[in-house]
Amino acid sequence: MDEPVSDKERFPAKYWHTLEDGRIQCDLCPRDCKLHDGQRGACFVRGRVGNTMVLTTYGRSSGFCVDPIEKKPLNHFYPGSSILSFGTAGCNLACKFCQNWDISKSRSFDKLAAQAGPEEIAEVAVSLGCRSIAFTYNDPVIFAEYAMDVADACHEKGIKTVAVTAGYIHPEPRREFFSKMDAANVDLKAFTEAFYVKQTGAHLQPVLDTLKYLKHETQVWFELTTLLIPKLNDSMHEIEAMCNWIVKELGTDVPLHFSAFHPDYKMTAVPSTPTSTLIQARKIALEVGLHYVYTGNVHFREGDTTYCPSCGHEVIARDWYEIEQYHLNDNGCCLQCGERIAGCFQHFSGGFGRHRIPVDIQSRIHPRPQTEINLQHKPSISS
Repeated sequence: MDEPVSDKERFPAKYWHTLEDGRIQCDLCPRDCKLHDGQRGACFVRGRVGNTMVLTTYGRSSGFCVDPIEKKPLNHFYPGSSILSFGTAGCNLACKFCQNWDISKSRSFDKLAAQAGPEEIAEVAVSLGCRSIAFTYNDPVIFAEYAMDVADACHEKGIKTVAVTAGYIHPEPRREFFSKMDAANVDLKAFTEAFYVKQTGAHLQPVLDTLKYLKHETQVWFELTTLLIPKLNDSMHEIEAMCNWIVKELGTDVPLHFSAFHPDYKMTAVPSTPTSTLIQARKIALEVGLHYVYTGNVHFREGDTTYCPSCGHEVIARDWYEIEQYHLNDNGCCLQCGERIAGCFQHFSGGFGRHRIPVDIQSRIHPRPQTEINLQHKPSISS
């Protein structure tokens, strides 16, 4: 049964039209939810009130944290910098393996305790010394209006914006949404339609279309993540086919992250991904021709490190999210041979490290001087 939408949850939504039978169709993502009055879409956060569509999570978040940029994961977007991360609730996919299911599958808005407007979020990001802000934890596509307004406010203050997304979005809103983003990490969850339908309740082709759009029609820096799940999407044949498609359609410089699955949500009986699977997948991707291939959720220093595709030198040596050595100039060129590393770089004066710092957004908006913390200096907190 659909929960009623309260007055404070009624922010006017974009991307919908009225059907001949009187229903309203949401045009944000390929689900094309068709709603009667009082109903919510599959994402749960977009719903119909009267003869209009509303977004119910505008200005409301499930929480804020300062993370290393590498945790998004983005290894080629201002490496070593800190990023202010937040999400809302709900999702337009139905992944049985969701690692953030308590947020993305939430049907209770009690989780949305943190309230902040776009300008307030931008000001907090500046005060914390963050280079960028991430829309993450759940997919920002479903709270696009909020994310885009925050992005505008951040850009006015010189803060970059990052979308961590599954890329499941229609062409028209895709153009407007990604015009506000400086970078993205896109989940390419598998390379078969069967996996997408059975395990996510979605389809593969719209995601591939988003990736091609990002590559050929935008200046957005993007990286890919594939969570390898034993016996579902981890066959070396599928991985090779996916990598060949990436090389052909997106080029050799798009970073690819293979991440390890851990039992969660509706897949608690599925074992964790062996590290050896990720290492083999990385080997295949490199052999196919990709220049930058990483492993995640496992401790494998080689899979954390960025190598120069020209001379093979370690240009950014990482251990987990900690940068141990940095051998690029301010323009991102290898100090050994001068090769330009793909990505966005700046002067490197030390990495943020492995810290993950929860932020009480209300105390930052209305600070108490005696409890102010300057997060530009590293506290002794580790992830």
